[in-house]
Amino acid sequence: METAAEENTEQSQERKVNSRAEMEIGRYHWMYPGSKNHQYRPVPTLGDRASLLSSPGCFECCIKCLGGVPYASLVATILCFSGVALFCGCGHVALAGTVAILEQHFSTNTSDHALLSEVIQLMQYVIYGIASFFFLYGIILLAEGFYTTSAVKELHGEFKTTACGRCISGMFVFLTYVLGVAWLGVFGFSAVPVFMFYNIWSTCEVIKSPQTNGTAGVEQICVDIRQYGIIPWNAFPGRICGSALENICNTSEFYMSYHLFIVACAGAGATVIALLIYMMATTYNYAVLKFKSREDCCTKF
Repeated sequence: METAAEENTEQSQERKVNSRAEMEIGRYHWMYPGSKNHQYRPVPTLGDRASLLSSPGCFECCIKCLGGVPYASLVATILCFSGVALFCGCGHVALAGTVAILEQHFSTNTSDHALLSEVIQLMQYVIYGIASFFFLYGIILLAEGFYTTSAVKELHGEFKTTACGRCISGMFVFLTYVLGVAWLGVFGFSAVPVFMFYNIWSTCEVIKSPQTNGTAGVEQICVDIRQYGIIPWNAFPGRICGSALENICNTSEFYMSYHLFIVACAGAGATVIALLIYMMATTYNYAVLKFKSREDCCTKF
């Protein structure tokens, strides 16, 4: 009985304390109405503080994300975009300048270079297609490099591959090799106009040299553009000599076209290097997929 009475007295005292505390809080809210919206947050315990300290920080997350970047594919993509942009942009303007030089100086009859004008116009449209295709292809290869990097596989969990994924990776390997061989031909083809303009420029430098300047032999130094096969042999005049050739070399069309062809050739070479890097990256990705597929089969059995 005594224990029951003691418990009742303790409960009544707790109720009094709680009621007093509630009265104090109510009086505080009545005196300061803006304090009702205040939210009291519990103080974190030692376990919560340990969990906060053990959670990875921003620096660790950044390092983990940077480890998932396929740097080879990224460098190849930047180099491919730069090379294709230089080749397409400079090549397009240089071809237009070449047509202007031919029409003004080497082939005054329009029918003589009509076929060449159509071919150059077709090549300009092909340049548009090349730029669009390699923009999409570079993005696809970069995405394929991201999703087959070992660090990304660790980030996204368990590695899983299918026969369709391996076939797609093998298709990228084959297509990249074919494009690499094709761009070797494009690189060699882009060197032809550089060689032609260099011959014309070197001939003009011979004319400007002190040994031949002002002599009668200057008019015998000529350039026959028909020997390169870009215009027919019956084109008039087709051959420019002496001071007239020097005037052509001093024009802005010749200077601009010559240097743009050099830049376009350099862009084609950069694209070849980018495709070589793509070859190594796609081959490595395909090997990883094939190895992981064999490893999964062995673990199943």
